Amino acid sequence: MRRTTETSDGPALVSSQASAVTQLKENNILYIVYVIAALDITWMFLQFSITPYLARNLGFDTLWFGYLQTMVGVLQLFGGPLFGRFADIFGARAALSLSCAATIVFFILLAVADSPAMLFIHKIPTVIMHVLPASQMVVADLSEPDKRAAALSKLGLCFGIGMIAGSTLGGHLVTHYGERFAAYSGAAGSALSLMLVLIFIPETTKVQAPGTDTKSETKNKSIFNVGQITRLIKYPGVLSTFVVKIVAGLPSGIFQVMFSVMAMEFFKLTPKQNGYLMAYFGITQMVMQGGVIGRLTARYSESSLLLLSIGVSACVGLAQAYMKNVFHFCLIVVPMMFSLSTFNVITDSLLTKSVPSTDTGTMLGLCASVQSLLRTVGPTIGGFLYVDYGISSIGFLQFIVNAAVFVYQLHRPLKNKKVEHKQ
Repeated sequence: MRRTTETSDGPALVSSQASAVTQLKENNILYIVYVIAALDITWMFLQFSITPYLARNLGFDTLWFGYLQTMVGVLQLFGGPLFGRFADIFGARAALSLSCAATIVFFILLAVADSPAMLFIHKIPTVIMHVLPASQMVVADLSEPDKRAAALSKLGLCFGIGMIAGSTLGGHLVTHYGERFAAYSGAAGSALSLMLVLIFIPETTKVQAPGTDTKSETKNKSIFNVGQITRLIKYPGVLSTFVVKIVAGLPSGIFQVMFSVMAMEFFKLTPKQNGYLMAYFGITQMVMQGGVIGRLTARYSESSLLLLSIGVSACVGLAQAYMKNVFHFCLIVVPMMFSLSTFNVITDSLLTKSVPSTDTGTMLGLCASVQSLLRTVGPTIGGFLYVDYGISSIGFLQFIVNAAVFVYQLHRPLKNKKVEHKQ
């Protein structure tokens, strides 16, 4: 009897061990992806410490700097969904490698930019610079649906780390060695990110359904098949979430794209001081993403947290309208980072859970395109409001829009709760 029991338990034991090994491999992949994401955010905020001051040295005013930001938004608006489609078809390694390689080219062009035209040209690679959405796809593929929001929030923790490191490093490099040396440093850092991708990231992180040849099916699909991209909007709950993401996110998006100008003109910050302020952003974001959002998602529904983030964002807008100095702004940063972090994590989680796992890359590409849309229209609207009506007008816009969305969400039929009960 004992021998029979051991024999019958053998396959279960082997299966359990195989599952544990698989889980360990997936966890290791996630850790590497978090590192890659943190590095990419570091290089991104390093660039934020370079571009505004280099643009000013090349004769850019607020309006032309807005045009430069708008160009990035337009490129990534169209590039985001296509890149997401590329990631779904060719896998995580190819997508991350392409994006890291584009970042290297981006920094090299920034380093050699010696005219306004070159400053515009160096933005062209941003059309495929989507390391963060690709990282989000890997996390979504390797996490359980009920734990997805918490897993995605850890990427926000990486965002905070990168914000601190990139802003501090960028401020010091620009101050002591100049913009061009800082840009070459970004290119070298991006090369390190590319090496990590090629060494540690598997070809694909998609789960293949039994009886299907996912690879042969996806290879036959075109990256430029617009119908395959837009069909995701037809899934239940996707369109309404997208509308909320765009409308409620527009005012805060305007403030973010205009912040570099505000730092120079309204707060009168030097590159080093701006780096310290961005590091403060990063610390706040790390606390929110690492210690707050994960616990909230475990206790409250995503629809409730979405409503909370919109309400807090409205209050933040009102506070921004009345702030007078950088100290006031530092007080506002805490609720601002809470609302931004919660809003982005919850909307991304809701959207990826609304589509099949084979389409998470495309969906996250669409999410990235929403941010790009905000960056496209944000500089133009923000530049107009800032120049003609002052910084307070941007805060009042955020208050009015988010308050309206909050009231709308509050009085909507309880569709979200019904969907959650069905799940």
